[in-house]
Amino acid sequence: MPEWLVERGIGETRYARIKDGRIVEASILVDGIVPAGSELVGKLKRSGFQLFAEADGQDYLLPDGAHGVTDGAQLKFEVTRELIPGMETWKRPLGKLLHGAAQLTDRISGREIAFPGKRNALNDAGWDEVIEEARSGVVRFEGGELHIIPTPAMTLIDVDGTLPPVTLATSAAFAAAKAILRHGIGGSIGIDFPTVRGKEARTAIDGVIDDALPRPFERTSVNGFGFLQIVRPRRHASLMEIALDRPSFEARALLRRVAFEPAGAKRIVAHPVVEKLLQKHQDWLNVLARQLGGAIQLRADAALPMSGGYAEAV
Repeated sequence: MPEWLVERGIGETRYARIKDGRIVEASILVDGIVPAGSELVGKLKRSGFQLFAEADGQDYLLPDGAHGVTDGAQLKFEVTRELIPGMETWKRPLGKLLHGAAQLTDRISGREIAFPGKRNALNDAGWDEVIEEARSGVVRFEGGELHIIPTPAMTLIDVDGTLPPVTLATSAAFAAAKAILRHGIGGSIGIDFPTVRGKEARTAIDGVIDDALPRPFERTSVNGFGFLQIVRPRRHASLMEIALDRPSFEARALLRRVAFEPAGAKRIVAHPVVEKLLQKHQDWLNVLARQLGGAIQLRADAALPMSGGYAEAV
């Protein structure tokens, strides 16, 4: 049975499901975001035709309404979709009126591992590679690569490669299904395959998706232009959506790398945008200082890429 590992890091909690020693599914919950499945008590608000539950300063859209609850009254509700960071800041998290106990399971559960620990269990299973895919949007497979682009309407996956069209499309379908699961991509997903002639070949591509991507999901068939659409439940942000907030994403990734270095005082050297964000999060630096047993200093270096930060002993 594949195992979920839970690593409670600095500024975020990381989840990874491991199968045969490799990460097959991953997720990040950024500190301050209320996880899907949470039960909250809030106050009903109305804006035009939309109803919201306000709790702790956050508005949760109630798509199914709130029958029997008057404006301004208290209500109990369940978070059904977390706040999605990145480009969709106008979108509210979603909630559902509760009359009993919450129906969704809480955030992913699993075996908690020490952070930092004697061994870097997530990295041993490929965490750094998953994070690189999230920041770049590029997923490589033998003979080709996927370019994954989150947009406000859907997540688009473009296929590129040098293999013959049918072979490339079939290989890409398998790689796309695995990438969708690995990065927790939900909602509407469009895959642009190379144009494949013949219904039999397109049906074979459909079958690869069906076999490689766990249910639940709905999909269209590959059309004559090579496009297929998938719709999956969307309760959490994908890793690629989280990576759109690059300064925060890179700052937290950098702190994770530094936390596994030998103990002692450190000077973190980072791109100016990342260094500026870390200055604002003295709480994060204080946690790191306690973990390493030494003071943490910062230095900006404009020559570094945003993902190129490192630590030096002082």
